[in-house]
Amino acid sequence: MRVTRAFTVHGTVQGVGFRPFVHRLAGGLGLSGWVANVDGHVEGQVTGPADAVAEFGHRMYTDAPPLARVREVALRELDGAAPIGRRSGAVGSAARHDTAAGARAETTLDAPAGDALFSVRRSGPGSRPTTDQREVPADAAICDACLRELFTPENRRHRYPFVNCTDCGPRATIIEDLPYDRVRTTMRRFPLCADCAAEYADPRDRRFHAEPVACPACGPTLAWGDLRGEQALKAAAGAVATGRIIAVKGLGGYQLVCDATDPEAVAELRRRKRRPVKPFAVMVGDVRVADGLARLNSTELALLTSPARPVVLLRARRVHSQAAPHIAPAVHPAPTLSPGPHDHSPALPPVTDRLGLFLPTTGLHHLLLHELDRPLVVTSGNLADEPIAIDDAEARRALDGVADGFLTHDRPIRARYDDSVVTSAGRLPLTVRRARGLAPAPLSLNPPTPVPLAGAGAQTKHTFTLADAGVAHVGPHHGDLADTATYEAFGQAYADLCRLAGIVPRAIAHDLHPGYLSTRWALEQPLPHIAVQHHHAHVAACAAEHGVRGQFVGVAYDGLGLGDDGTLWGGEVFVADLTRHRRVGRFATAPLPGGEAAVRHPCRMALGHVFGAEPLGSPPLERAARAFLERLDRRRAQVVRAMVAHEVNCPRASSAGRLFDTVASLLGLADTVSYEGEAAVALEAAAGLAGRDRPVPLKHRVVRVGSLWVYDSAATLGDLLERQADGESVPRLAAAFHSSLAAATAELVARAVEDGAPRTVCLGGGCFANVQLLTQVRRRLRAHGLRVLVGRQVPVGDGGISYGQAAVAAARLAEERRGTARKGR
Repeated sequence: MRVTRAFTVHGTVQGVGFRPFVHRLAGGLGLSGWVANVDGHVEGQVTGPADAVAEFGHRMYTDAPPLARVREVALRELDGAAPIGRRSGAVGSAARHDTAAGARAETTLDAPAGDALFSVRRSGPGSRPTTDQREVPADAAICDACLRELFTPENRRHRYPFVNCTDCGPRATIIEDLPYDRVRTTMRRFPLCADCAAEYADPRDRRFHAEPVACPACGPTLAWGDLRGEQALKAAAGAVATGRIIAVKGLGGYQLVCDATDPEAVAELRRRKRRPVKPFAVMVGDVRVADGLARLNSTELALLTSPARPVVLLRARRVHSQAAPHIAPAVHPAPTLSPGPHDHSPALPPVTDRLGLFLPTTGLHHLLLHELDRPLVVTSGNLADEPIAIDDAEARRALDGVADGFLTHDRPIRARYDDSVVTSAGRLPLTVRRARGLAPAPLSLNPPTPVPLAGAGAQTKHTFTLADAGVAHVGPHHGDLADTATYEAFGQAYADLCRLAGIVPRAIAHDLHPGYLSTRWALEQPLPHIAVQHHHAHVAACAAEHGVRGQFVGVAYDGLGLGDDGTLWGGEVFVADLTRHRRVGRFATAPLPGGEAAVRHPCRMALGHVFGAEPLGSPPLERAARAFLERLDRRRAQVVRAMVAHEVNCPRASSAGRLFDTVASLLGLADTVSYEGEAAVALEAAAGLAGRDRPVPLKHRVVRVGSLWVYDSAATLGDLLERQADGESVPRLAAAFHSSLAAATAELVARAVEDGAPRTVCLGGGCFANVQLLTQVRRRLRAHGLRVLVGRQVPVGDGGISYGQAAVAAARLAEERRGTARKGR
């Protein structure tokens, strides 16, 4: 029996070669009909034997292109019968519209499909108005087939930097509007030549309906001053080879590039970029080179070679000759310090034992690496704290004093996307920064939000989230909202993604802190506002990603966030669900002398603990800290002592992140920092030098204070200072601190569970980007028989706050709606 069915496919199905795939699938099954991009989804009609049509619907899930993410397929009879649907578990949200018939096509390309005729139509609006979400595909790194063409002399795209096909190339960074067609991308400026047009129209070609398709005859062109094409590439490579720094126009913005094996070039880039210590990412030509610089397990290899091509934080090999030492320089003591007589430590370890490596993203990157045959520093094209440059004129203005030359091209960048950063804890992948290649691909949101909403995010490592129904779109990474340019970039990205995703928020969630620019922005929006406590958002992000229903124990460790009581938190244990939280444990408090100054100067934080640790029964620290105090500038130490004694500009905080700063300073690793987390990273690196030598953990105490269990960190610090005075090495003490903090965490959670808390534990906050801490905490909690979860796709740090805010807001709104419905009965 022959039947005709209309079909609708929801998910990430535009810009990923889905229509060509549907055409090939229909051809193989002998079906006729058509397919088109419509609004944010794919629609079509298919006719043929009933069993073949059923197989067609099934295989749209099982055989979808590698970059596609099918959320739902609905088939319906054209006489108006109810749709016959299957839903994928990948995202888990039901689509809200079944209509599939009647899409108006701008152009129809008919081609044989087996013995039938099947049309791939260019996109148009649906048969009736729709409010569907539209899922914006992320950029994808050059695929193997295009890479072979790039280096095949006989191929017409030989050495063409912008080679791409349906399986790779720019997407989110060039899309101007949806539905996704070339005319709605920045590629509309480049009319197809006859050869590219033939590939585009040929169902047998992998460039069939590849919207960014281009070649040297019709596509973008490289430029270096007055030079074009191959000459421009050679000139840029020559500049790098002679020790110069160049700005390269990448997929999501400009990148600064220099020779990673040239210490002088790397040091000069640090000076010009005003980035004295923070490690640089290094691009290498292939996995073989990466393996020579760092140790890779199977999880890390999979991350490194994935289509997202993120920067992967890997364990650096101790001895290698291919990367300059300035990639991750040693931490140097602050000018206020001098070596003390009790310093028995070896030479200071590197600022991190992790090396950020990534493989080439584009044909241009491959060509540069092929020309130079050495690892390259490839870092964001900006100055410290500014957004990455995407406009050509803007880039020349911002980077004029940094780059010695500009390798650019004439394809505009529509959206700003920095490089994604990931790492792993053993076999567990973790997202540190969700950006190019990952964002804005949708994530599931459970429970679904009853109204469209936005999460405004935090102040640092900023992202925003748009959510509707059961889907959340986490926007691009913006860095810290520290200046006007970054704030404006956030506003523009928010407006663009709202338009592209088809989401008009009707509520907005934000942090409690009134000083955050994201909070101020949210309160200026003419929408209902939902305040979400910072650390609740951290653990809610983890719970929502894993679909946790009901209550859980949330462990939130980070730098600082405003607590419910108006004080600064950062080492918290909750019993929570997605709507509310109850604090059951915390770290002991200590003053932050000078407020923000204590964040920039960990030695101040250490003095805060020495002079003002919360009195919980442990001996005072000042006597044990004599050697530490002797190596400080005496006058400055006395000023801080007076500030603490008189409580002058010394807000107290229960912060895990600030405790890491304190220990790093006490051990002489970092007394002044140039970026958030620097001291903690140095401490983790030092612990790594202990190797297989597992020292005895430092002492820890957990005491009851009112209704809370409190970790008395003074006991840990006192033991650290005594063992340091006895001559124990910095690496052993750093490792012992990590072990003691994991033991204290396990005890805090165990006490909460004994008091009736759930046995599922969600970890959140930037401290859990520390692989040593995360690994030991998970191991200890699992030893207690607990289920332990941590974010994988959502960043554990502040980059995941906006998703957590959206999850909490969705749960609260859903609860309100249920309550209203019950009252109405």
